[in-house]
Amino acid sequence: MKEIKINNGLNFLTILLGIWLATSLLNSCDKIEPIGPTDSNYFNNKEEYEKALIGVYDMLQSSFWNVLTSSIASDDLIAGGDAANFDQPTLQKIDKMTQTPLDYIQLRDIWVFMYAGVNRANYLLEFKDKIDFEGKEEIIAETYFLRAYFIFELVKFYGDIPLKIEERNGIQRIVNKRITAGEEYELNRVGGIADIYSLIEEDLKEAIEKLPKEQGQKYEVSKGAAQALLGKIYLYHGKYDKTKFAEAAKVLKEVIDGGSYTLVEKYADIFTRKGENGPEAVFEIQYTNVEGAGWGCIQCSEGNYFPKFNAPRAKAVAPYIAGWGFSLPTQNLFDAFKTGDTRRDATIFDLRSDNSYEKSREDTGFFSKKYLPTQEDEDERLGSDPLNYHNNYRAIRYADVLLMAAEAEVQSGGSVANATSYLNQVRERAFENSSNNYPFGGESDLLEAIYKERRLELAGEGHRFFDLVRTGKAKEVFDAYNNSIDNTGRSGAQVFEKIEFTENKNEVFPIPLVELNLADATERWGQNQGY
Repeated sequence: MKEIKINNGLNFLTILLGIWLATSLLNSCDKIEPIGPTDSNYFNNKEEYEKALIGVYDMLQSSFWNVLTSSIASDDLIAGGDAANFDQPTLQKIDKMTQTPLDYIQLRDIWVFMYAGVNRANYLLEFKDKIDFEGKEEIIAETYFLRAYFIFELVKFYGDIPLKIEERNGIQRIVNKRITAGEEYELNRVGGIADIYSLIEEDLKEAIEKLPKEQGQKYEVSKGAAQALLGKIYLYHGKYDKTKFAEAAKVLKEVIDGGSYTLVEKYADIFTRKGENGPEAVFEIQYTNVEGAGWGCIQCSEGNYFPKFNAPRAKAVAPYIAGWGFSLPTQNLFDAFKTGDTRRDATIFDLRSDNSYEKSREDTGFFSKKYLPTQEDEDERLGSDPLNYHNNYRAIRYADVLLMAAEAEVQSGGSVANATSYLNQVRERAFENSSNNYPFGGESDLLEAIYKERRLELAGEGHRFFDLVRTGKAKEVFDAYNNSIDNTGRSGAQVFEKIEFTENKNEVFPIPLVELNLADATERWGQNQGY
């Protein structure tokens, strides 16, 4: 038993960290001695509700692990890292689809941090009716959005997850109450992935009713963000219920017709400092470099840890600083971009002609350019450890909305004209003209053209692996990758390993064994199939 003392008064409502430690599935054996406010004397005014909401938002910053892990899980990026050592072993295994329930960092962190976000949201929702004040409905709506986002991340990674549910007004809903110490021993999986999608769809529908079209703060979610996320979940749900495609088409069209978002003129501008929170930002996770961070609590940082992973090893290549050499784009991805596509050079930093940097494991000569740390970033951030870069994560971009809407129109038997228009808006921005508009070069399958466009438009942004899973193309694509590598690199000496994707197993990741043990759930939950 360990005793933890939580001090009050720090940024982002640190009392909620104590509540998370006390109530997450991880820490049922810890003794917590809170100092300051507790649930019995909190939520007495608007300010306290606002602080609690900021505490929920705060957990979004830990989702850089989600982006890094899912990007490396795809066929587009190789893990990389130190060529002489098995650097970040969990990422290396995920890259080749050999992960196990014993693997720890990344897979367990995603589980822990996303559930922490859910529990912080549940804490606020548990007391949503304690008092009334102007603006409370909007706070509750934002909280429903955030809970839906955290749970969507969990279900994408782990499939049928444990949640506490109940019937409200004749509909199955997630219980608006924290999971407290001891309840993890009674908690069960929901029973099906489609059922979880239904639960979070209800959260989002409730959020949409009360969210404004525009927000005063950049970090706050808007009605359009909730509609876009709902449309995305309907697309995922369509794998199990094809009627959901029509619902996706409807709600995504509402986002488009709402006129709140436009494509940035130059694709390369999206991922610059000036491109943050731009006209294409539907939902953007905010990071700041004004506060130092430490290795003892990486998730406590208000900055982004992701950029340092992506930079070339041991040598700064202007304007970027040196990094750890992970997230290496493959030759297959590079070759997938057509001549004239401006997205290629905005996505891939090509160092094939530079032999001065230290080579990564399975070096391709390519680096993920969208999230790279610059010397300017390094000079202005506080703290000595490389944990707090400012780079925001563009979680939902308007281009993503257009491509999802195009897909939903085709899948639902809707408007081919709309689908084609949405697709071509994205292509025209990419090529800076209409010369590659659909149909181009013998294309005849509109849906396949949309899938290919998603790969190119969103490369390195964490969506590709889950797109392959939900569309049933993962095995086909990983087999194609394996057939394409010839075990020689650009120097003729590099060895590329094949990906061991197994159907009906690797579509999701294993539940960390330590979590099963802590919840005494090895029998009750069971492990995900194949693990």
